[in-house]
Amino acid sequence: MISYDNKKTEQEILENIQKATLKGAVSKHVFRNKLIQGDNLRVMKTLIENHKLKGKIDLVYIDPPFATNGDFRISEDRANTISYANGDAIAYSDTLLGNKFLEFLRERLILLRELMSDKASIYLHIDYKIGHYVKIIMDEIFGKKNFRNDITRIKCNPKNFDRKAYGNIKDLILFYSKSNNLIWNDPKIPFTEEDIVRLFKKVDKDGRKYTTIPLHAPGETENGKTGQIWKGLKPPKGRHWRSDPKMLEKWDEAGLIEWSSSGIPRKKIYADERNGKKMQDIWKFKDPQYPTYPTEKSLDLLKLIISASSNEGDSILDCFCGSGTTLIAAQSLNRRWIGVDNSEAAIKVTQKRLSALPSNLFTKVEYEFLKQD
Repeated sequence: MISYDNKKTEQEILENIQKATLKGAVSKHVFRNKLIQGDNLRVMKTLIENHKLKGKIDLVYIDPPFATNGDFRISEDRANTISYANGDAIAYSDTLLGNKFLEFLRERLILLRELMSDKASIYLHIDYKIGHYVKIIMDEIFGKKNFRNDITRIKCNPKNFDRKAYGNIKDLILFYSKSNNLIWNDPKIPFTEEDIVRLFKKVDKDGRKYTTIPLHAPGETENGKTGQIWKGLKPPKGRHWRSDPKMLEKWDEAGLIEWSSSGIPRKKIYADERNGKKMQDIWKFKDPQYPTYPTEKSLDLLKLIISASSNEGDSILDCFCGSGTTLIAAQSLNRRWIGVDNSEAAIKVTQKRLSALPSNLFTKVEYEFLKQD
């Protein structure tokens, strides 16, 4: 647990946050996509109490400020295409630092946990300068047992800045779940030709490349089916068959078991039957070269996260939605979504990007726009 001055209790946070008063036509549908302009802390309180969304969000992605102490502006070309009520093209100001920033983020993570369903996950995008503090806070809020990954995201090409340190080409994504019952679709990436040569070194009579794996796995089950004798063999001590002997027999009859000269059976795994290799925790998703909004993230990055940790029809929340990349990815993958941002610039860019989506998506882009009074 991390300690700092003026750290509130969870009870104080949950009880003392004022709800936002939202203007806009609210749909009678149980869940309609929502784009909301307002303070995300107060907005989330309203979503919990007025919109009855506590425990209803299946996936959260957030890319909050990084405590950089700077202003982020819309590019001049982009600013000229959008009119702002205050005449300013500042997208947002990232001026909270130190303990104030940590408490700002902690308050919002507590509200996000309340909104998340038991099967939900949260991905928090942060940089290497503040990320280790944020991880301690997330351990506190979601529990160390629900920490899934510290993902390294390669964000740019190597730089040659003159500084007494190594170049920085990465940021972090902290991945936690609400419980152990999380949605997980185990994303795969295709094998390269080099992978196939390296991993599938054997070739059968039909020219198909394959490898073999042991028929047993760790764990002893002497009284279960997978601990029984098969073809006069028992699994090695401390292990059990991967399947019960009836299935092993079917594999053997189908020619899917290879017997060594010493009589040891192994299961054949064919390259052309595998759907790729497991995704690891270093990702190469560079941000757009010409973004519509500062800090805009890769659409492919968001599609990967949404595909891995939600199913069609699930609800996605991004309460720092910026230019709306999360919402666009969710829409293209037939998920329901809620986006919140306090910046007029962010909302206008998001609306423009949503309106430009092709009509061949799963459903027509429909949402209610709400604004904090």
